[in-house]
Amino acid sequence: MKKLWKIILGIFAIAAGVFALTAKSGSKKQFKKDVKDNKKKIKDVKTKTKQLEKEKSAVKEKITKTNTKIKKTKAKVKSTKSSKKTVSDFKNKYRGKK
Repeated sequence: MKKLWKIILGIFAIAAGVFALTAKSGSKKQFKKDVKDNKKKIKDVKTKTKQLEKEKSAVKEKITKTNTKIKKTKAKVKSTKSSKKTVSDFKNKYRGKK
């Protein structure tokens, strides 16, 4: 009985080995098709990145323009330190004593 099981197991092992050797991961046509698809995907990604880089540079340009506008408006605004000091002095001098 043990000899019969060994023979059957040997036959299955040989069949599995032959099957593993003959089975390929894919044909050359399929491989070429996959390569072509991958190249197409790479091309699409590159075009999208070029477009995004253009948008990025446009956004950076807008940011610099707004920063210069902000700097100009801040330069035009006068400081209120002296007026606040004057008001507090006035309050201390005239309003604080009742």
